Amino acid sequence: MLSKRIIPCLDVRDGRTTKGIKFLNNVDVGDPVEMARLYYEAGADELVFYDITASSDRREIMIEVVRRVAAAIFIPFSVGGGIRNLDDIRAVLLAGAEKVSVNTAAVLDPALITAGALAFGSQCIVLGMDVKRVAPSPKIPSGYEMVIHGGRTPMGLDARWWAQEAVRLGAGEICLNSIDADGTQAGYELTLTRMISEAVTIPVIASGGAGTPEHLCQVLTEGRADAALIASMVHYGTYTITEIKQYLDRRGIPVRLSW
Repeated sequence: MLSKRIIPCLDVRDGRTTKGIKFLNNVDVGDPVEMARLYYEAGADELVFYDITASSDRREIMIEVVRRVAAAIFIPFSVGGGIRNLDDIRAVLLAGAEKVSVNTAAVLDPALITAGALAFGSQCIVLGMDVKRVAPSPKIPSGYEMVIHGGRTPMGLDARWWAQEAVRLGAGEICLNSIDADGTQAGYELTLTRMISEAVTIPVIASGGAGTPEHLCQVLTEGRADAALIASMVHYGTYTITEIKQYLDRRGIPVRLSW
């Protein structure tokens, strides 16, 4: 069985790491370069960097911060936020990232997924999904709706359908974030995660709601996720990556305990 990946997430605004709850009331939690280095040294399997206002502000991603983070770590590194075209993807990869996460731009222009996969390989193209629970309807039968622009713009697009469509278009991985669970530290949205994991044939990273190692255990087993994103529980020093991985190992979940 493949090892499950534990992936710290750095939400970056104005060059600083920030954290909010349900995409609101963000507070400054530190320097992204230093935090990336610390998480790498602590045993993170990968790292995710989101420029959280690039899309909503309609500006380019902070490429210099990406370059500095990439220089500080030696693990796979995914970057999202403000990526609109192949030139943006190329710039991020040349800055040192192994993957790019496309969310808003992919919803608005699905052909970007295919173009990116053809140009750089599907393994480089991560579909970012910000999803909110809604009442099921003929338009959104799963009861989960895609939201873009950093959680600001609901799209009337069914999340399960969009995940399957993105796989068809060439996405190599999905990073699935529950807006309802984001920052709450009350646990991942297991129903959503399991639904998407069972609907697609590519790896799914669960995001939003991690507060304890048990939450990761649940999403990696009941939720059938291939990896778990974490933020608050390590940003605030509640747990270390080593403690999380040791807990998962004791529960029989395969994780990489050392490099």
